Amino acid sequence: MTAHIYQSLNSSAHWAQLFSAQRLGSHKKAPAQDSARSSFHKDYDRLVFSHSFRQLNQKTQVHPLTNQLGIHTRLTHSLEVSCIGRSLGIMAAEKLHDKLASGLPAGVSPADVGVIVQAACLAHDIGNLPFGHAGEYAIRDWFMHPDRQAILQNLNNNEQLDLLAYEGNAQGFRLLARNEHHPDKGGMRLTCATLGAFMKYPWLATHSNHVSESTSPSNSLTNVQKFGCFYSEASQLEELAACLSLPRSPQHDGFARHPLAYLLEAADDICYALIDLEDGINLNMLTYSEVATIFYELIGERPSSVSLPAHMSVRQSLASLRARAMMRLVNTVTDAFVVNSEDLLAGTLQGSLFAHCDANVQSGINQAKQLAREQIFNHPSKVRMELMANQCLHRLLDAFIPLAWTNAKTAPMSFEQQRLQKLLQPHLDEHRRVLSNNIYHNILNILDFITGMNDHEAYRLAQELQGHWGTMV
Repeated sequence: MTAHIYQSLNSSAHWAQLFSAQRLGSHKKAPAQDSARSSFHKDYDRLVFSHSFRQLNQKTQVHPLTNQLGIHTRLTHSLEVSCIGRSLGIMAAEKLHDKLASGLPAGVSPADVGVIVQAACLAHDIGNLPFGHAGEYAIRDWFMHPDRQAILQNLNNNEQLDLLAYEGNAQGFRLLARNEHHPDKGGMRLTCATLGAFMKYPWLATHSNHVSESTSPSNSLTNVQKFGCFYSEASQLEELAACLSLPRSPQHDGFARHPLAYLLEAADDICYALIDLEDGINLNMLTYSEVATIFYELIGERPSSVSLPAHMSVRQSLASLRARAMMRLVNTVTDAFVVNSEDLLAGTLQGSLFAHCDANVQSGINQAKQLAREQIFNHPSKVRMELMANQCLHRLLDAFIPLAWTNAKTAPMSFEQQRLQKLLQPHLDEHRRVLSNNIYHNILNILDFITGMNDHEAYRLAQELQGHWGTMV
């Protein structure tokens, strides 16, 4: 057997593991393929009908608590990303099938790969907090405050970093692998293939955030880096990586990404680059010319002037340009996926798939991100709303987090603490949890409660806790 044929067979076997239909948390073997509804279709359906997915309907995509109709929420964004992800998955699998000497693994079709990526994309923001990334920053800042040092000293470095570098991506994995309960526990019991594609950052906070051993993390953590799994779910991550045979990351002690996670990332970036800019126009933050120029760059055209066609509205023109841009991006990204498939399998690919696309695509994506950063993310109206969101979440954290270390058995609880416990108790009962002597797990359980709220629920409760009854959104 020649080295080339052996490598091809080995690659095919590795792809078969990466497309595993084994369900994380279940000891049952993956069922035989059901022609009417595959295990991956069932993943998609479980996500659509989950409570956490429904909550995305009133969670911030870019603009918190906007009252303008048609502006994206996390739910509409996730649906759109899932559509792009499905196209990427199908086209990448078709091209990969042609490249591999033995084709795709037996029993796996391009449509199956499309559904895996589609389901993963549907879930990619399921752990997002109220008010989007502003919610993450609020939690990190709250735990970074000097008043919290005495409590953090009771936690080990892994536990401290989970709070100081708090991540919606890790909260998403916690929801899928633990919180959305299967009757026999184990979270939503999604397939390992879908969960692997979902994990953009398959490592712990300690893997990507390096702190000095001689000082506490709160004193040495300066630049927060993303991660995808809390220490509390470390065993589930190890189980997932073993099922999929994910290699160790060359950068740290965590794992390398599942190759399909790169398609999820690309689908998310495409929606950010195209659709978030359209929201900017609807909110009078951007002009038609600014956005259309970037769309033409992504299409691969550079007209001498960019003006609105006389027979079309702004919305109609942008929809036409967006469709052309998406078609080109899907084709270009899937080409990059197949060209770099061996590096993807080995876990050694540097950067995103866009970094391996042609110059026009790279330029267009970078221009889109820069424009959003300069004129949307830093727009005064958005900054004001984020300041409000920060105060809102700090009020909730001030009220509820002290319950994590207040032991009613050893000291009487104040009236306010008793009432707060009553508000928290239905959440604990639903997830079969109790507040125990483990402060770390208590904090995570309370954060599950707070971060599970949508923007409007969090805003209303914060207002009520401050005694304001007539200012609810």
